[in-house]
Amino acid sequence: AVFSMFMSNTATTAMMLSILTPVLVHFGANDQGKVAFTLSIPIAANIGGLGTPIGTPPNALALKYLVGENSIGFGEWMSFGVPIVILLLMVGWLILNRFFPSDIKEVNLNIQSKFLRTRKAIIVYVTMSATILLWLLDFLHGMNSYIVATIPMAVFLIFNVITKEDLKKLSWDVLWLVSGGIALGMALDKSGLVSHLVGSIPFTEFSPYFIIVLTVILSMVMATFMSNTATANLLLPIILAIGISVASLEELGGAKMLIIGATLATSLGMALPISTPPNSLAYASGLIETKDMARSGVAIGLIGVLLVFVLLVVLNNIGFFS
Repeated sequence: AVFSMFMSNTATTAMMLSILTPVLVHFGANDQGKVAFTLSIPIAANIGGLGTPIGTPPNALALKYLVGENSIGFGEWMSFGVPIVILLLMVGWLILNRFFPSDIKEVNLNIQSKFLRTRKAIIVYVTMSATILLWLLDFLHGMNSYIVATIPMAVFLIFNVITKEDLKKLSWDVLWLVSGGIALGMALDKSGLVSHLVGSIPFTEFSPYFIIVLTVILSMVMATFMSNTATANLLLPIILAIGISVASLEELGGAKMLIIGATLATSLGMALPISTPPNSLAYASGLIETKDMARSGVAIGLIGVLLVFVLLVVLNNIGFFS
């Protein structure tokens, strides 16, 4: 969860699945603890992405719509993102232990490794620490998270920590999906299609509470059956228009509140292998079945949605949206 706050959820899952291999050999063939350990990685990666603006693509997309008076800094996002991550991790731990109890009580590992002190490793340690610090102190230096994110790329290229061959291996399809979604949102807005769509449905006649509940639940359900990034691409432009046009939402937080609620909800859609890349990687390991992922994913998702509603109420009461 901690790694997924500051790096790709997919890369985090791949790394942790490989690290988990020495642990899994201690479980019997039919031990449900093996399922719990394997599921814990994608669940934690999905949840951890909620913690920071760059933790998952939907968060980054949300920042494109949270501008002007609705803008949110890196530290501000973490002020509500990290607490909900901690709560959801506790929920996930309880559910996995409940659904997939292990036959063994302890695992003894003989890990013989040393702290890497090579030149490249030190460069990575220093650069990563400096980058995270700059993200957290954006209110002091004024650089947004996108500018700060270019620093490690530049440093690693200059000192040959990564090469052009490594750049070719980046998930360009995901990056194009995110940028394409931003372009789609801008096109929907500039063309007037979003205004027409919102205007054709009498949202102003609906209760603002109904709109909030519908937005959050729809975001989670859609993200379950399609990627959370694609869900955010489709819904955020419409949600922004609804938040601006429905006056009754203003006292509850308006567009800012709706976007945050929907964005957090998209990361809670984790019940199927196709829901998120971390889920797909864990399923590809062959250690879990779809029903295992569905049981835990649905339970965590539903509890997570309730926590999102509570979070929105708390943020509104402390004046975060005003």
